Amino acid sequence: MNTQKNVNTSRPLDVLGKALDSQVLIKLKGGREFRGSLRSFDMHMNLVLNDAEELEGGETARRLGIVLIRGDNIVYISPG
Repeated sequence: MNTQKNVNTSRPLDVLGKALDSQVLIKLKGGREFRGSLRSFDMHMNLVLNDAEELEGGETARRLGIVLIRGDNIVYISPG
């Protein structure tokens, strides 16, 4: 009897690849949040965002333009 469940087996880098050129929300260690268009990433999850904004309380605090975020500092990435 096959009891295998349907499990989403997408790898994190595959999900990031699908999010290229779309808006993402990034939360960093220390609580800082950024939003921008995902321009590129590498295998260490270092990210480049276009039209990036730093958020405070969900609202835009600063407009930053193009930014590089080091993957080691990322807590989560939310596409969409």
